[in-house]
This record gives sequence, structure tokens and C-alpha cells, in this order.
Amino acid sequence: MSIDLWKILKYMHLLADQIHPIVAALVSARQRAGLSQRALGAKVGISQSHLSKIERAAVDPQVSSLVEIARALGVELMLVPKQLVPAVQALEREAQAGGSPQRRAYRLDDSDA
Repeated sequence: MSIDLWKILKYMHLLADQIHPIVAALVSARQRAGLSQRALGAKVGISQSHLSKIERAAVDPQVSSLVEIARALGVELMLVPKQLVPAVQALEREAQAGGSPQRRAYRLDDSDA
């Protein structure tokens, strides 16, 4: 049985491209939380070296691992309908800029009071 090295390399490159946005968000959340890889790994029960591999997209982590890491960092992984992605991204930018995520989505007019 021969292993096609080209297929493996192609898969690894594709994996890195697909997982990069998720991993980048988790790394950013870890850094904002002021946690080292070792400290976060201890929180979720994985080694620092495995967390490093996840952050470098050198391994294909299980979804359950990503969810556990995210929750330990106070964030959630979720599927968002494609048409709502711009709205979610705008909310993220506002929250990162120091805006209030609990801002009212409406305003009372004189006729509503």
C-alpha cells in the first residue's frame, strides 16, 4: 500500500486554510484573556504541545476540543447563516472597539412613550 505524499500535503494545506479563521479567533481570545498555552491547556485538560499544534493548524482537532477551548475562553463556536455574517461581524467590531453590546436596537419616539 503506497501513501500518496502529494494528497497528504494537499489535505494538510486545505485543512490549514479551513481552520485558520477559527484558530486565529481562539488565539486572539486566549491572548486577550492573558492565558499562556500551558495555562489554557491545563484548564481544558490538553497538553501545551497539543494546544500549540492546534493553534498552528498542524493537527485536525475534534470539534468537541474546539468547543471546549472556546468555552474556557468565554466565547462560543456557532454556525451563523451566511446572510447574517456581516451583521455578526459588525457586532464583533463594535464590541472590540469598546461599544456596548447591550445597546438598544430601538428608540422610543414621543408617540411610543
